[in-house]
Amino acid sequence: MSSASTDPFPLVEATIDDIHTAISSGFITAETLVERYLARIDAYDDDLNAILTVNDDARHRARQLDTAFESDGFVGPLHGVAVILKDNQDTHDMPTTAGSVALADSSPSRDAFVVEQLRDAGAIILAKANLQELSFGVDTISSLGGATRNAYDLDRRPAGSSGGTAASIAANLATIGTGSDTCSSVRSPPAFNNLVGVRPTRGLVSRTGIVPLSETQDTAGPITRTVADAARMLEVIAGYDPEDPVTATGVDTVPRDGYSAHLDPTGLEGARIGVARQFFGVHDQDSASDADAEAVTAVVESAIDDMAEAGATIVDPIDVVDIDFLESARVLQYEFARDFDQYLSELGDDTPHDSLADVYETGTIAPSIDSRIVDADILEIDADSLAEHGGYLRRLERRQQLKETTLSRFAEHDLDAVVYPPSTIPPVERPANQPFTEMNCELSAHTGLPALVVPAGVTDDGLPVGVELLGTEFGEPRLFELAYSFEQITDHRRPPDRFGELKQD
Repeated sequence: MSSASTDPFPLVEATIDDIHTAISSGFITAETLVERYLARIDAYDDDLNAILTVNDDARHRARQLDTAFESDGFVGPLHGVAVILKDNQDTHDMPTTAGSVALADSSPSRDAFVVEQLRDAGAIILAKANLQELSFGVDTISSLGGATRNAYDLDRRPAGSSGGTAASIAANLATIGTGSDTCSSVRSPPAFNNLVGVRPTRGLVSRTGIVPLSETQDTAGPITRTVADAARMLEVIAGYDPEDPVTATGVDTVPRDGYSAHLDPTGLEGARIGVARQFFGVHDQDSASDADAEAVTAVVESAIDDMAEAGATIVDPIDVVDIDFLESARVLQYEFARDFDQYLSELGDDTPHDSLADVYETGTIAPSIDSRIVDADILEIDADSLAEHGGYLRRLERRQQLKETTLSRFAEHDLDAVVYPPSTIPPVERPANQPFTEMNCELSAHTGLPALVVPAGVTDDGLPVGVELLGTEFGEPRLFELAYSFEQITDHRRPPDRFGELKQD
């Protein structure tokens, strides 16, 4: 379907700036924008299966913003911008389910910190997206929502756990979206759906009101179609939250002029970028083929060449960390039940269950997630003993060592960023599961350092490939400079063919 050529505001690929210009020019209102996005959800989500809940209050919120604009102008930097939230982020006016049938009636009485920040900035919460149930995995399958499909090939996975957000933003069902990332979830779904994703430095963005998987590894982050929108969104959701003490480490790290001031088209000139070859190619021959990995590597190699042509010095290769040591720093299996139970306890009378064990005992969890919980012995961990658990404490110590080692590589080679593919292989065909072993998520997740994924091109089969840039602690401004420069010189973002403009009445 295509829109009439007289449409004063084409919605497909519209950015925050596009929307604000159109509102200022009188081409569109917030209410009209919401109606058009809701029409797209109605028309296209049967194919994607990305949306769990539409916000019944979205139209009313839009009308309020339109009234405010008529009298006082924009209420904030995201005025009228439609947002799709990953459904593990609390909303006072919608259920927060983590994709679980067992939590279908869980209705928190307040917003997550990041949701409150978005609303205060003028955003409209349009809908909540499907996710890998309880965020535990990389497929985006849930007992409540079923399986979400990749926007570029409906027979393939969108990655996860934030795959519902990624698929919906790729298909232009909203302007911007949120994800959360314990290891891969705001990086591999954007990579698989031709999007931008940012995993912030640990401490930059609050976790309050987000259904947890691992307190040590969890963070929220933007999922957008452009680097500029990601920068503008991160400016809004970053900030100190007294209920999440780790955010005290991020105080005064956001530039006074914001991340948007670092959208430099010449940002690659003079940059030094290290290529982490240890994250290229198949990691496990039982999970993927060399041919699949070669398809991704070819796209990433071309992206590295583009960076060099734009003036970057490529340091190739660099060995960042020992892979076995990196894998041995994973703490999710120790923290999952403890942190999830704490989240439920904070809901008080709003919680339908008291613990992860209770949720598991309902027998409703999707089979692939159920088996992962069993295989990882998640429910066998005694949370009360973790403060004295040698294995857990050693892993926490390894994370600090990994951070120090990684930062030493930056210093040794005078690097601005390290580059590698977010996944060694493309999205797999359903019903196969996306192999976690081929996700290169642990370097950022286990060091707490920031990473940004940007579209790098497509395979010969037309499947999107992303490239991941790892930065130094609170080095987001430099990552935005590099990513924006790469985005502007390559222009790889293309919307999926099957989700075009709808005809306007």
